[in-house]
Amino acid sequence: MSWAAVAKKDFKDALRSRAIWAISVVFILLSVVIAYIYGSFSADELGVEGGITAEGLVFFLASNITLFVSITALVIAYKSIAGERESGSLKILLSLPHTRRDVLVGKILGRGAVLAIPVVVALAIGAAVGSALIGAVAVQALLALLVVSLLFTFAYVSVIVGLSAMTESTTRASMLTIGFFVLFEFLWGIVSVGIVWASNGFSIPNTFPDWIFVVNQVPPSGAYTTFLYALVPGQTGNAADIDAFYGTPWLGAVVLLFWLAVPAAIGYWRFSKADL
Repeated sequence: MSWAAVAKKDFKDALRSRAIWAISVVFILLSVVIAYIYGSFSADELGVEGGITAEGLVFFLASNITLFVSITALVIAYKSIAGERESGSLKILLSLPHTRRDVLVGKILGRGAVLAIPVVVALAIGAAVGSALIGAVAVQALLALLVVSLLFTFAYVSVIVGLSAMTESTTRASMLTIGFFVLFEFLWGIVSVGIVWASNGFSIPNTFPDWIFVVNQVPPSGAYTTFLYALVPGQTGNAADIDAFYGTPWLGAVVLLFWLAVPAAIGYWRFSKADL
């Protein structure tokens, strides 16, 4: 398993980054603060419907995941392949018994594993603090949060590594990855409204069509939250208001699997044909 050797080396190399651990410490502390706030204040004070519950804690903790994972994935993965192509070290790596596919898969797994460590630690500590304050533990909901968060983590890393594989320049790689982040994490709400506006004869309807639910799941962070609703007992999210076959929170799982596989496949296709 040549890809495993690449992943192991990449994992060790990424662990040396002080920036990663600085961001991770802030993220873990923020998770503890969020859990403390949720467990210490009333539902009215927090504006939470249905009262303070162990399941509600899961969604409070999840609110901290998306921004941390997306930003940290950019930091640790945008140079993953483009940086080695630019420096020439990729030729040395490929002179060993590694294929280009081994390199791409190994870097996704190695850097994804590095990012998974603070995610697991933050969720574990945050869940322990929040559950202790609430006096209840939602085991199934917390396991769902862990599974969905890890899938989201590896999907985001896969996207960034795939984009890195498409170019030989770290400057272009940074532009591609930052562009992806800005479009899907900040501007997608405007894009979805623009799609409705254009499809409605360049006017905003009084009631948005049901299919906008699908459009809103396109960003990885949107799919993450929707998939979490599918796995937490008694939760449906926005899908509950849609009477259509696509009105299911399981759509989030499909979208996350798309982001896990497709950008990496396109990146590999470009990478496999590149002249190093």
